[in-house]
Amino acid sequence: MAQTSTTLVGEKSHKADITVSEGCDFTASTKTIATTSTSLSALAQFDVISITGTTSNNQSFTVKSVATDGLSIVVEETVTDESSDGSTDTVIDNVGFVTDKAKGDGYYSQPDGVHTVAYHVGATLNDDVNINIKMQGSLATTPTEDDWFDVSGTTINQDNIDGSTLAFHANFTGNFVWVRAKVTGMSTGSITKILYNH
Repeated sequence: MAQTSTTLVGEKSHKADITVSEGCDFTASTKTIATTSTSLSALAQFDVISITGTTSNNQSFTVKSVATDGLSIVVEETVTDESSDGSTDTVIDNVGFVTDKAKGDGYYSQPDGVHTVAYHVGATLNDDVNINIKMQGSLATTPTEDDWFDVSGTTINQDNIDGSTLAFHANFTGNFVWVRAKVTGMSTGSITKILYNH
C-alpha cells in the first residue's frame, strides 16, 4: 500500500477564557455542562477545556458537541452531578484540543506500523511554559475517550520550542488502528498545522 499523508489539523489558537458568573450545572447521565445565560458557543468539538470554580468538577474535559443555542456542551469524560447556587464564578479555560481520529497502519493490517508526524508551531508558542503536543493511539475499532493512550517518543513541549525552530517531527511504530494528536497546556500562541504520514 502506498504512503498516505493527512493534515490532522490546520491553524488552531488559544481561545479566550469564559467566565460563567451564574455558575455551571453538570449532569452526569448526559455528560452535559450547562449555563443559564453565558454563551459557550466559542467552544467547538475536540476542544480541551479546564474548569475551575466548581465543587466537584474542577478538571479537564474534551468537548464532544456544543448545543445550537450555545448554552450547553456535552463532553467525552464523566462529570459529577452538580447544580450551581450562583455564588461562585466558573471559569472555562480552553487549554488545547485533540484532532479527529485518522486511520493508522493497524486499520489496514499493515505489518510495518511505521508512522511519521510533523508539528508546525507559531513563533510565539515558546512563551507557553505548559504546552505539550503529542500523538495518541488506539487499538479499538470505535474508540471512546478511555481507549486513547500516549505514543512514546512523540511529545514536544516548552523544552523543545524556542521560537527559532517552528517544525518538529517524530517517527513512531505500532499497529495502531487509529491515531490522533493532542495539545494541552496551551495558553498563548498557535499550532499552524499537524501533518501525519503512514
